[in-house]
Amino acid sequence: MSRNRLKKKKFFDRLLIKNRLIILNEDTFEEIFSFKLNIMSVFVSLSLGAIFLISITTVLIAFTPLREFIPGYSSSKLKRDATVLALKSDSLTMALKKNEAYIKSIQKVLNGDLEYAKFNKDSILSSSEEAPEPVDLSPSEKEKELRERVKKEENTLPASQKEKSQKNKK
Repeated sequence: MSRNRLKKKKFFDRLLIKNRLIILNEDTFEEIFSFKLNIMSVFVSLSLGAIFLISITTVLIAFTPLREFIPGYSSSKLKRDATVLALKSDSLTMALKKNEAYIKSIQKVLNGDLEYAKFNKDSILSSSEEAPEPVDLSPSEKEKELRERVKKEENTLPASQKEKSQKNKK
């Protein structure tokens, strides 16, 4: 046990021993500058420098147009253009369906399958419009269980909390 303590103490003592870093001119051996350093200060300064460089790089990439060079990241202009094109293609698809229904109706009139008196462009277009699918709004079993649990919890609340919950509902 004491050996481990001595080893740890020696290790921490070595971290704090001051060393001198001297930069000399090779030709004249003149001292240009010198530093008094210890291993701990070098380690701390290098760690802080690395963290600073990583954070600056991250900020530059995240908040500048440089992020567009990352593979898989598209530019905001490209996303906007894709949205506009998707809306245009949807509207063109709907217009194409209406035109096809109109042409089919005209073909029926020309073939004699439909009387001219029944031929009306508005009725044809309204028949080609797709009706929205019905939505089932009935509560599921989980939702029913949740409602029952909430009712039970409300019944077990003290009177002061019931008044507060009633005020919150209003």
